[in-house]
Amino acid sequence: MADDTTTADSSSRNSNKRVLSIQSHVVHGYVGNRAAVFPLQLLGFDVDIVNSVHFACHTGYEHFPHGTVMNGDELKTVLEGLEANGLLGSDETDASPKGDAIGSVLTGYIGSASFLEAVLDVLGAVRAHNPGVRFFCDPVLGDDGRFYVPPELVEVYKTIVIPRADVVTPNQFEAEQLTGIAVETLADARAACAALHAMGPSVVFVTSAILGPADGTENETGPEGSGNGNGNGNGSGNGSGNGSGNGSGNGSGNGSGNGNGSGHGGEPRDITIVASKTTGGTQELWRIDCPKIPGSFTGTGDVTAALLLGHLQHHPDNLPLVMEKVINTMYALIRRTHEAKGTSVRSKELRLVQSKDIIEHPPSVFKATRL
Repeated sequence: MADDTTTADSSSRNSNKRVLSIQSHVVHGYVGNRAAVFPLQLLGFDVDIVNSVHFACHTGYEHFPHGTVMNGDELKTVLEGLEANGLLGSDETDASPKGDAIGSVLTGYIGSASFLEAVLDVLGAVRAHNPGVRFFCDPVLGDDGRFYVPPELVEVYKTIVIPRADVVTPNQFEAEQLTGIAVETLADARAACAALHAMGPSVVFVTSAILGPADGTENETGPEGSGNGNGNGNGSGNGSGNGSGNGSGNGSGNGSGNGNGSGHGGEPRDITIVASKTTGGTQELWRIDCPKIPGSFTGTGDVTAALLLGHLQHHPDNLPLVMEKVINTMYALIRRTHEAKGTSVRSKELRLVQSKDIIEHPPSVFKATRL
């Protein structure tokens, strides 16, 4: 069990609470930046926003797409404007503290290699002003055995994106595609995390996995009413396909009235979330198990990545505490959404604003277990 504290860890905390978030945008609903920015702001971060697409809604709606897609050249033009106005680093005119420089870059769904390369140009420019900038990469490729980006992006992520990332947040399918390891047991998950660490990131957060007991460890069912709160719902797409949420049940919280929260009785097995960190060559690995109920809720992966960024900056030396805060927040958020939803796509949009209290004060239901 993690030791919760009232103040953030101080030993290695990054004081720059300004985030550059490059993700999709929708007018209605909560995916991409619409899902990530609000939680970050509630956690005390200023967020500079680049919208890789601007759509009416996510791709789960019947009539799609309506909107525009930003290309790599347009992103570079935005970068030029930020740089020309001195907005990448600290405010030197008023001699402000270094803390107002961009401290983190967060990326989500990106549908083309050219835009990915432009994102890395932005990252390089930001790091030129603040070498300590942390890059949080959600490598959105697909879920539930299918891609919703061009499959050739796997190699782009492996060779030029993930090596520059500090934190990477794949789901089970994405971890398998990036590492070539079939993630079926905890031993497989450990190996996949190690392979991702070898590419560069010091923190790996596998946001959802259905694991079998082949390694001798059964998935443990959590308390009644639990849910996972992960998966990729990044899907406002950028013209490359559907990309809308994942149909694999993005971790809808319990609350389905099954009484015991086991997620069994014909339903999919429990979901396991795995977090791994390397320090000085030593791998630290933690897990949380959550019952899973059927349902597809878009934007959950985007919220998860944002929460991870926020809590990891507040508690850089306490991975299990970070994990517990992220998963318990997502569980409660998705349960609230699940309880309020109807049958329409619109009714299944995340109850993000209505969950302000949850984001600011996460419940304590699930505890991390060290592996």
